[in-house]
Amino acid sequence: MAIRISGRKNEAEKVDFSRFLSGIPARDYIFQATPYEEQIRQAAELLKDADAVIVGAGAGLSTAAGLNYGGRRFTDNFKEFIEKYGSQYMTDMYSAGFYPFPTEEEKWAYWSKHAWLNRVEPDAMPLYRKVYDMVKEKPHFVLTTNVDHQFWKAGFSDENIFATQGDYGEIQCEKGCHPKVYDAIELFRKMNETRKDCRIPSALVPKCPVCGGNMAMHLRCDQYFVEDEHWHEAAARYGAFLEECAGKRTVLLELGVGFNTPTIIRFPFENMIREHSGWSLIRLNLNEAVVPESFGKRSVGINADIAGCIEEISCL
Repeated sequence: MAIRISGRKNEAEKVDFSRFLSGIPARDYIFQATPYEEQIRQAAELLKDADAVIVGAGAGLSTAAGLNYGGRRFTDNFKEFIEKYGSQYMTDMYSAGFYPFPTEEEKWAYWSKHAWLNRVEPDAMPLYRKVYDMVKEKPHFVLTTNVDHQFWKAGFSDENIFATQGDYGEIQCEKGCHPKVYDAIELFRKMNETRKDCRIPSALVPKCPVCGGNMAMHLRCDQYFVEDEHWHEAAARYGAFLEECAGKRTVLLELGVGFNTPTIIRFPFENMIREHSGWSLIRLNLNEAVVPESFGKRSVGINADIAGCIEEISCL
């Protein structure tokens, strides 16, 4: 990544992010002026002609599907937490997860409910099913930063999914003392049944079976994130799929990927387009659908509601 760092030794280093995004000059990024209807047609044709599809999915896809972390969905389900810890801290489900809960009983009271609402309770959302229907007849693979298990629920095979950031249904040693994660669905069910006053019974607080320390959600939030055997197997399958697609007409279907963790999907996808002349990019993202102008007709950036885009592309 070409980023210039300036400043003398005794000065604070400053990174000039205005010049480059993933090695591409920032001035090269544009919102395409092509009419929406034409963009939908172009995206449909690219998918129809593709030999293979790589789906890259971020939080925007789940939000468009209805798994909203804010608004009424948050205030209605987390009223007791908002009242106890303060609305200035409990603004939405994402931000609330960073609250420094004073006890393990309170931490797991929150996270068990969060996981239940976003990972366990929901069935496959219709939007995820539509994405599956769009690609199921072609060789495909999913790279996602989402941790809500929706791709599995929608019908995608485990062999074709690499969830890089973890899973709301799993827990791990807080300090990552050993490379293993644990299914926590049944534990979360018990926590939700017995939670009272934003606490769970102490007997349900999980402890690491190896070091005896605290457990944590299996989410990439620090250096202790556990990349277990399944994680590495999925990473290897993804790498193998990329190699298989090298000489094919491959479409990178990017859904709801913003700039929170762009180095996982967004920037690598752009690099792949530069490296493979037969590959194309479809970027669906409300408000962040800019694409490098130099990609020309090999990219379609649709700045609109993802659910509506998928519906209209599917109808063509």
